[in-house]
Amino acid sequence: MSTIEIRGLSKSYFVYQKKEGLLASLRGLFHREYREVEAVRGIDLTVEQGEFVAFLGPNGAGKTTTLKLLSGVINPTSGHATVMGHVPWRRENAYRRRFALVMGQKNQLWWDLPAQESFRLHQQIYRIPLDQFDATVDELTSLLETRDLLKQPVRELSLGERMKMELTAALLHSPDVLFLDEPTIGLDVVAQRNIQRFLKDYQARRQVTILLTSHYMKDVAALCQRVVIIALGQIHYDGSLSGIIDRFSGHKIVTLLFGGEGVPEDVASFGELLEVEAPRVRMRILRTEVADVLATLLSRHTIEDMSVEDPPLEEVIAEAFTRVSNGAKATAQTAEI
Repeated sequence: MSTIEIRGLSKSYFVYQKKEGLLASLRGLFHREYREVEAVRGIDLTVEQGEFVAFLGPNGAGKTTTLKLLSGVINPTSGHATVMGHVPWRRENAYRRRFALVMGQKNQLWWDLPAQESFRLHQQIYRIPLDQFDATVDELTSLLETRDLLKQPVRELSLGERMKMELTAALLHSPDVLFLDEPTIGLDVVAQRNIQRFLKDYQARRQVTILLTSHYMKDVAALCQRVVIIALGQIHYDGSLSGIIDRFSGHKIVTLLFGGEGVPEDVASFGELLEVEAPRVRMRILRTEVADVLATLLSRHTIEDMSVEDPPLEEVIAEAFTRVSNGAKATAQTAEI
């Protein structure tokens, strides 16, 4: 049995449509109008033990809703899901002791108390044996380099230090499955890198199954081999990170170093110029035309050096989000007709 199995999972809810104006507000007291929002629309997903999966999508795509369903925070409208054989929304204690949910915009630590006090509370909640608890705290604070911060009130910690403490709290009971919702949101580059390094090392040691949502593509590139893209509540891609580039990027980035001091005048006709520092030029060329363009340029001009690269991952993901969102909207409009 797979660690996470989702079949036809859906979640809808109704949003009150408040109209402008005093009269409309008064009418709303007696007759309210609601709009149905389909946050998740019949998704299917399987995740095996030890996988580190990126769950990506634009804002409002259904990522956080899916994580809340899998962690049992909310109930589905329809469909079925199991995590390690447990149905999440039954909220069984046996399941609660085997997973953890970390949300970058939510705190689980007591704001005015040192983190170690919150850790003690977690020990009691999860009934962790004292020797196991002490060993786990020692391991995690060593990996995250936070041992000197345990006695400091949480409110006095930096954002990066607080996130390290949040991760420590989430991992005290040694969960088998970890749901991470934007764990590096708002962190500086150094803090992001520290969190990435820790997660990569911890997952390799423990073979924890991790489902990660993030808008920072460096998180994805550093941690995940498998990527799932969701838009308008539906999954539109499930595969490797390199497969996203092949599927959604229609261009290549080509850098040319011409012989001499200038740049030939006809270069602009072969693609979109991104940067010109004579005699070097950087340009975007359609993926299907790269071979022909380079052959033509080589036959016409002296080129001392060249390189062909995929566009930045952030650019490819943005293009993927746009394409799947537009496709999902078009499908929905066709269904309504």
